[in-house]
Amino acid sequence: MPMWNPWRGCHKYSEGCTFCYIHKGDAKRGVNTEKIVKTEKFYAPVEKKKNGEYRMKQGTIYLCFSSDFLIPEADEWRSECWKMIKERNDLHFIFLTKRIERLASCLPDDWGDGYDNVTIGCTIENQKRADERLPIFCALPIRHRNIICQPMLSPMKIEQYLDGIEAVIAGGESDRFGRELDYAWILDLREQCVRKNVSFEFRQCATHFIKDGVRYQLQVKDLCSQAKKAGINFTAEKSGYI
Repeated sequence: MPMWNPWRGCHKYSEGCTFCYIHKGDAKRGVNTEKIVKTEKFYAPVEKKKNGEYRMKQGTIYLCFSSDFLIPEADEWRSECWKMIKERNDLHFIFLTKRIERLASCLPDDWGDGYDNVTIGCTIENQKRADERLPIFCALPIRHRNIICQPMLSPMKIEQYLDGIEAVIAGGESDRFGRELDYAWILDLREQCVRKNVSFEFRQCATHFIKDGVRYQLQVKDLCSQAKKAGINFTAEKSGYI
């Protein structure tokens, strides 16, 4: 899926960030992830060809894949991004955040009950973070909302928070020192979604994976394909953007 990273860099924020792939990748390249900077692609959605057509084609765009759209250091730049997002109403923008408590103060004046071309995903990793973030998330004016349980570090009961949610995406941690994911947690989360008619996707296994009490160590390259082979994804009658 196409991406738009108007800035890059992030700070580890909670338990799910321990083995963050962005930090690991930056470390290998000698890049300081703690430094938040605008990228040369800042204006990518509104750049045009010589014939006047937009360079970025219609479709779904992952926003701030290498950062967090709500990170405080980007406050001075975000209003320009909202203007570009509104201009490109032929694109659907998706961003994920662990900083959902900042959203209300980061919204544009004309947000209303949400832009129809924006999906916001609230990331949670355990029950503690679910109970902290999801009540805030559910109370905010958002047209399209997903819950991201990745990396899933414990079983979670989130059924009470699923009203108005379009999709739940779950997966494990990818790291040789990563924490274990028990398949039973995934199956229970799926059943919660089925009961509430919310789409569910098992996106990836974990490097350290437990199924039926047996522990496995999987290769990173196989995590997504193994999850897909499980065949447990569920599409609600009215599915949102994933």
